[in-house]
Amino acid sequence: MISNWSTAAGRTYRAVRSTPAPMTYGLMALCCLVFVLGPASGLTPAYGSGDALLAAQRAYFRRWGVVPADLFDGPAREVLTPATALFVHGGWVHLLGNMLFLFVFGAMTEERMGAVEFTLFYGGCGYLALLGYAAANATSEQSLVGASGAISAVLGAFLFLFPRARVTSLLPFLFFLPLRFPAWVVLPFWVSLQWLAAGRATQGPGVAYLAHLVGFSLGFGYAWVRYGRTARVKAAPAPASEGENQP
Repeated sequence: MISNWSTAAGRTYRAVRSTPAPMTYGLMALCCLVFVLGPASGLTPAYGSGDALLAAQRAYFRRWGVVPADLFDGPAREVLTPATALFVHGGWVHLLGNMLFLFVFGAMTEERMGAVEFTLFYGGCGYLALLGYAAANATSEQSLVGASGAISAVLGAFLFLFPRARVTSLLPFLFFLPLRFPAWVVLPFWVSLQWLAAGRATQGPGVAYLAHLVGFSLGFGYAWVRYGRTARVKAAPAPASEGENQP
């Protein structure tokens, strides 16, 4: 059994290393592994079931997620939570939505930046996005988890680097027909939805739309400063699906 797991892990590692975007797939794998092993997946018997499972989930999110009130008025270790929260997700839909966006937009962005720069960019922008959201809700006791701030930064960088890349979007008001639009149409539309939603979110943390906006702005700004207007790439079409609900 151990030998089988070792063989599978070796094959996965070699497959990831052979791709032009190893960190994108590595981050996806890490997020999925953390989720499956944690209480939110409901797949680990050690966390129990029913009320015990719910209690374990609350404790888990508070331990590894960002709690704004603790971040600014708690123990020093809380400063690490915007980093750990990037790998914690609240449910299957939350995880799969984020991983879909990372899969679609991350690979091309990583190829353009390189693995090391992309990793630092992803982690740094994700940390600052969650920190910015926490600062705007500094008295909140609710936990904030998810990679959406970092992935929103990837979207921002993608828009600057590949504005003409065509992405597939599923629009609900058109009966979810898959339609292909340039990134400069799809991504600003997505940002507009986040802006409108953030303006209506008055009851404290839940879906961190503000973290999405902060991350997207950081990603676009970084690409603008780092690569300049003359460094944009005419990219090949890239598939994507529109829609994300949680940070």
